[in-house]
Amino acid sequence: MAETIRLGEIAIDVSRKAIKHVHLSVYPPNGRVTLVTPNGTRPEVARAYVASKIGWIQTQRSKLRAQARETPRQFVERESHFLWGRRYLLSVKERDSRSFVQLDHRTITLNVRPGANQAKRAEAINEWHKSILHKAVPRLIRKWEPKLGVKVTGYFLQRMKTKWGGCNHRCGTIRLNTELVKKPKDLLEYVIVHEMVHLIEPTHNARFLATIGQHHPNWREARAELNELPL
Repeated sequence: MAETIRLGEIAIDVSRKAIKHVHLSVYPPNGRVTLVTPNGTRPEVARAYVASKIGWIQTQRSKLRAQARETPRQFVERESHFLWGRRYLLSVKERDSRSFVQLDHRTITLNVRPGANQAKRAEAINEWHKSILHKAVPRLIRKWEPKLGVKVTGYFLQRMKTKWGGCNHRCGTIRLNTELVKKPKDLLEYVIVHEMVHLIEPTHNARFLATIGQHHPNWREARAELNELPL
């Protein structure tokens, strides 16, 4: 059964798992707060813990509110779009053929059927983004599997609102936010390494921090850069 702790205007979603330590998280874009506690944690203990962290929670939520937001894309002529952290102008060409996308040094050209609406244009760009990621992701997974001593059984691409990636430790799979294609490629690599380390250690405990610190010493800087870029 879902449990919620309320501290003033802040609602904290509480869940319990077979873990040793509590995990308090604040997620973009709206500052949703979650608390995962060990099984058997009494409600009053959980409440006292989040009350002691209220200053940290408010600071994280303030950072998210101040973070730049991309305006919704309309997929129209000369609109700005990003690929691997670089800005391109969109050119829309209507032709009686299946939608496809072309890239040159300054322009992303979206070829669509005459009268294609915003949803159809967005779908074409999204499929193009996925095709780019499907070329980049397997190479990075293969690079890091021997370094980390893990095997990724599969990966999934999905547009996510609150996280850049995810990991199913039991199945050996990782999940990646398709929005990563817009960010510098080294940040995609950081997220992949982060999720692959979760195949070794599912939680963000000392073992996880030691492992990612050993293999990706600049992970904190990468995380900070990713979280400062427009959502």
